[in-house]
Amino acid sequence: MARSTSTMVRHALFMMAGTLASRILGLVREIVTAAWFGASGVLDAFNVAFTLANLARQLLAEGALSASFVPVFSRVLADRGRKAAEGLARQAFTVLLAATGLAVLAGIVLSPLLVGIMAPGFDPVKTSLAVSLTRWMFPFLLFVSLAALAMGVLNSMGSFLVPALAPALSNLVYIALVLLAASSWGVWGLAAAVLAGGACQFALQWGWTGKMGVSLLPAKPDLRDPDLRRMLSLFLPYAAGLSLNQVNPVLSRMLASFLQEGAISVLNYANRVIQLPLGLFVIAVSQAVLPQLSRCSSDSVDEFREIMRDSLRFALFVVLPVTLGMILVSREIVHLLFFRGAFGEWAWEGTARSLAMYSVGLPGMACSTVVMRGLYARSLPRQALWVTLTSVAATALFSLILMKPMSFGGLALATSLSFSLSGWVGVRLLSRNLGTGLGIFSLSWTGKMAASLAVTAGVVFVYTIGMPYPAEGSLSLRAAWLGGIFLASCAAYGASTGLLRFQEWGWLRGALSRKKSDREAKRSDGEE
Repeated sequence: MARSTSTMVRHALFMMAGTLASRILGLVREIVTAAWFGASGVLDAFNVAFTLANLARQLLAEGALSASFVPVFSRVLADRGRKAAEGLARQAFTVLLAATGLAVLAGIVLSPLLVGIMAPGFDPVKTSLAVSLTRWMFPFLLFVSLAALAMGVLNSMGSFLVPALAPALSNLVYIALVLLAASSWGVWGLAAAVLAGGACQFALQWGWTGKMGVSLLPAKPDLRDPDLRRMLSLFLPYAAGLSLNQVNPVLSRMLASFLQEGAISVLNYANRVIQLPLGLFVIAVSQAVLPQLSRCSSDSVDEFREIMRDSLRFALFVVLPVTLGMILVSREIVHLLFFRGAFGEWAWEGTARSLAMYSVGLPGMACSTVVMRGLYARSLPRQALWVTLTSVAATALFSLILMKPMSFGGLALATSLSFSLSGWVGVRLLSRNLGTGLGIFSLSWTGKMAASLAVTAGVVFVYTIGMPYPAEGSLSLRAAWLGGIFLASCAAYGASTGLLRFQEWGWLRGALSRKKSDREAKRSDGEE
């Protein structure tokens, strides 16, 4: 079982490497956007339009498509070979192309209604701009949906680095076009950059599937094909459930539109920062574990349980110290990243507060995201729907309770609380299906983790008291301060977890040793 866990960690490391590049460029993207537009009403309109056009990323790239396609494709690939799997992928390509094409047309026609639902507090000028931007950016759905299918093919075949790098290319194209076009095109330069980035994200992964031996071209769907029918039968309930999950960001932006101007923008900036650890660690682990779980037979309960437990522990092992750090130094992080140009004092304080509130929910997001992959692999759409309904209901309830006393900070905290609750519900439902608990939080593991986090927090407090953040200093000095506290906290956490003999370090060593042995094997093959 240690070998299986090391394989999962190895694939997750590939995902983390690519995702790191993507998330860093994503932050640069927000820094460039902030420098040009600050926290303005024009940017609020763009963020609403982009949220509407981007709904398919959660619904398809991180949700229903992976949930329905990857388990079926992985099983066909393992049992019947590449040719049969390619046939399934080409049929899925055609179905997805037709479905997203219709969705794009519907989105263009219904843009006024969608904007009215998402931002009812906008004045007529902002509403008109948001409607126009939404219509121009809706074709982004088509690009990210097809890119999601290509990513599913590549992940199932053991390729994780290129799919993780594809969003980095998208961000790079966006940054280049904004720098070139924002001064003359204004906010319309952002819309053009979004479309161009999405097209490049799909093109890279589509080309790589061909290099892996799968020609991802349209083929006439055979509705009598049992594999295609199974994929579609899983897709519809997962899509319905995950569509409900999109109510969360819509609800937050809808309520934020009634707050002071710029509220949507500061929530967006904070959410962009939180996407770095979320994508780097949580999404990486969940993407890596899904094909592995899908290959477990329905009778292999013990194997499935151990993979799930280890995946959750590994995700929490890396996410918990990040959560602690982002709560304690949220102001310094936001100041370094965004405090320039049109991004002023109010935007700094608002974004920092929102970031701290979002960070509270990182462990819950980790558990919820990884557990959902377990429900997908076990083909449990009803249970996955219950997890989603819990998240939506909790977000609505907590938002209404916290919005008045905490403003937009309350909306961010409501998101964190809802993810934590839905993660707990997901663990309970999966445990019930397996007939046994996952055993994530043993007394020994929890105690050692609490001690390690206490040591890390102590180091952060000593650092900040002994060496205050140089807010008036140069960019390089501020970056050096943040780099120093990062290295000090990493050293404290690494040393404490190492001394306490956390098993996760063994998984990392096993994953790295396999990568080294694979390189040596390829080198020897080339010499022969």
